[in-house]
Amino acid sequence: MLNHASYTLVTKAPQMYRTGARLAGLAGVGAAMFCLSACISADDRAEMAKANSILAPVFKQMSPADAAAWAADPYDADKRARGMNMLANAPFGGAEAYVRMYRDRLKDDNAPVRAVACRALGLHGSADDVPLIAPLTKAEEVLVRLEATRALQRLHNPVAVPALIDRLDMDKESEPEIRAEAASALGQYAEGSGMQALIKALADPSLLVDRSAHASLKTLTGNDDLPADRKAWVNWVKATEKPFAGQRPYVYPVFQRDSRWLDYVPFVGGPIPNEQPSTPIGFSLEEGAGATGTADPGFVQAAPNKKAP
Repeated sequence: MLNHASYTLVTKAPQMYRTGARLAGLAGVGAAMFCLSACISADDRAEMAKANSILAPVFKQMSPADAAAWAADPYDADKRARGMNMLANAPFGGAEAYVRMYRDRLKDDNAPVRAVACRALGLHGSADDVPLIAPLTKAEEVLVRLEATRALQRLHNPVAVPALIDRLDMDKESEPEIRAEAASALGQYAEGSGMQALIKALADPSLLVDRSAHASLKTLTGNDDLPADRKAWVNWVKATEKPFAGQRPYVYPVFQRDSRWLDYVPFVGGPIPNEQPSTPIGFSLEEGAGATGTADPGFVQAAPNKKAP
């Protein structure tokens, strides 16, 4: 089993593989990369490339066949996770054979492998994969729940709504980051129960969750004037016949970062391209156009607003 730190390294692997030297750069020893590439003999580098060491990708650019072999390794869960992650982040990662493998890996005995499978399907799956991913939002492992919830931001299917509402509920989900991801994902579904959950989440003690819920409410309604206040939203919904009439396209959040000086060092290989935001696969505004589903405000009147200090 991989621990949390190991899994973080695994899921960042494609970035590291693409730039090799970032393994050293991230540790603050960029000069070590020059030594590794210039001071170690060719024979030693070849041996290290063959080894199972995390440094192997520094000396060997893995081919699609290598990654596929790792992803299919029946004995080494570390390799399965790393190989599948490399495939998922490759331009050819959406090939049908690989997508079938991602689906199969949702049932893997190893939690990091299941988490990577969720991420891979979020990148390359379809709306039909949502019923397969949604149950993993209840997994015991935090990493699996997180990646499953994020995948549901990218694949649109209303069957995901109950699972997302559960993950937004503080009584059912202890991790604020997962609740925030669920709040974001609900921004694509113009229906009453999701709006109820989002309004309730405006009282979440985590500011991250509050902001995500508020952003989703604005996307669903087109109303940018109301603050992140439960009472204000309850009153507005009660007075509005068609709360989703102004719905805007939902765009899932992506990783973005500015270029750093290290990206321009010649041997590093240049900055990693930022992912482009997009609407989920299967999403259409027509589904919620003119929807009249209203949020029963009764449950939010039972407790006052609570904000993080």
